Amino acid sequence: MTDLDPLADYLASDRAPPGSMDLSELDGFMAGLIAGPVALPPDMWLTAVWDDDAPDFTDEAERKGVIGAIAARYREIAAGLEAEPPEYSPVFWEDVAGAVITEDWAAGFMQAVALHPRAWSPVLSSDEGAALLIPIAAIAGLALPAETGGDLDIPDAMLERITRQADRLLPGCVTGLRGFWRGRGVVPAAWPETSDVGRRH
Repeated sequence: MTDLDPLADYLASDRAPPGSMDLSELDGFMAGLIAGPVALPPDMWLTAVWDDDAPDFTDEAERKGVIGAIAARYREIAAGLEAEPPEYSPVFWEDVAGAVITEDWAAGFMQAVALHPRAWSPVLSSDEGAALLIPIAAIAGLALPAETGGDLDIPDAMLERITRQADRLLPGCVTGLRGFWRGRGVVPAAWPETSDVGRRH
């Protein structure tokens, strides 16, 4: 398993742009990209991680370390979702009382969906697909405004049930969604070997 602590520290530091994703949000975002219908290479979505701003790295070694950690986690998620049987362990936060917080992760996943909402429409047109995506969208709705995917009208009792089971429910939603798109011939983008990924020219 990739050591993500240095990456989490960087994302929380003042060298990362103020609107940058946190680690849990980034993990959900990459899961959404890998499990989804559009194969996007990293240079097409890394700017979203930084909220379309430029990260500040102290030197080239730090840049390579941060981008390398993102690459390693991306490959780890992709390998797990392509395994048989598929597997995925999300990065969730815990509060001081030890309760699992899933909203940031779900918000990140739905930001990946929001990049190509039309491409995701077959999921919601399928009972199987809708049952996999709606729980993620419902939890994201606790953290996201309506225009980015938090506009589902779900009964309070159902939302409470989904939220209570979220840490156990969400990994299966991701593996199920990857299976949905795999069955339609979608192959996720591989992370390139070049060290120039994420470098602004």
